Amino acid sequence: MTGTTPRTRLDPRYSDPAATAPPWPEARRLLTEAELFWISTVRPDGRPHVTPLPAVWSDGALHFCTGPDERKARNLAENPHVVLTTGTNTWDRGYDLVVEGEAVRVADDGALRGLAAAWEAKYGRFWHFEVRDGYFHHGAGHAVVYAVAPRTVFGFGKGEPFSQTRWRFA
Repeated sequence: MTGTTPRTRLDPRYSDPAATAPPWPEARRLLTEAELFWISTVRPDGRPHVTPLPAVWSDGALHFCTGPDERKARNLAENPHVVLTTGTNTWDRGYDLVVEGEAVRVADDGALRGLAAAWEAKYGRFWHFEVRDGYFHHGAGHAVVYAVAPRTVFGFGKGEPFSQTRWRFA
C-alpha cells in the first residue's frame, strides 16, 4: 500500500466555502504523529466495543497490538472490520481522523521486529517488545499485532474553516 494515492474529496455539505482538502501526505503525517487512537470493533452479538490504544503507522497501514484473549482480539476473530479514530476533544480547533479498514494479523517475525522498533521509537522504552513465534512479548504477556490498511479515511477540520474530507483508497 506504500505509495498509494487515494482519491480525495472535500464534502461541500459539511465544509466552509473557504475550506480546502488537505493533501493525503498531511493526513498521513497526523496519523504517524498521533499518540492515542480509539478502536471500534463489533462483538459477536453485534454490539460495538470501543477502547483506546497506541498505534504506529508503517508501510501504508496503522498497526496496533492486543492480548489474544482481550475483547478486541476476540471480536476481530469473528469480524475483522475496524474503525480507528484520533484527534482532539475540542469542537473548534484541531483535526480529527477516522480510518476504516480490515485488521489483518501480522505474524512474520521480521516484520514484527521492524514494528517493535517503531513502537519503541515512538513511545519510548516502556513499549519495548521482544519478538518470537509471531507475537510481541512484553514481560510475562504476549500480544497479537494487526495491520489496518485504510479503505477510507475521513478528516474533520475543526474551527475556521470547518471541513470534511474523504480519502478513498482503491
